[in-house]
Amino acid sequence: MVTSLEPADWPSVRAIYLDGIASGDATLETSAPDWEDWNSSHLPTCRFVYRDGDAVCGWAALSRVSGRCVYAGVAEVSVYVGAAARRKGVGLALLKELIPASERDGIWMLQAGIFAENTGSLSLFERAGFRIVGTRERLGCLNGRWRDVVLMERRSTVVGT
Repeated sequence: MVTSLEPADWPSVRAIYLDGIASGDATLETSAPDWEDWNSSHLPTCRFVYRDGDAVCGWAALSRVSGRCVYAGVAEVSVYVGAAARRKGVGLALLKELIPASERDGIWMLQAGIFAENTGSLSLFERAGFRIVGTRERLGCLNGRWRDVVLMERRSTVVGT
């Protein structure tokens, strides 16, 4: 079940984020921030967790791509699913909640950057209506390995048309 992400969920959200970092295929980050930094870097709305009973199995949130007002309707998507819950529909359920919520908040463009090797995430975002718009080659170096990042976007059909 998808519900709003609350501050009390942070320990579980952080643990899932750390799991993604450890996988080596989720982010160029090498450590998880504290709650205050994470909270300030993500939009205050459109934050969700997937719960299996009391356990948080995944999360999704948006962050601004720019502080310039002309990009107020463009947001970067983060979706993380714990290792034990992957390939069980958690990511898609989160995106199905996040997309209409973003549109209600006036977001007309969602974008995501996904490692080229992360075929599961690329497929997930395509199923949610995102399209590939390009690849940023050798965008960042992680553990001595340069990584290409595939850029995906989803344009709203109800906001900014």
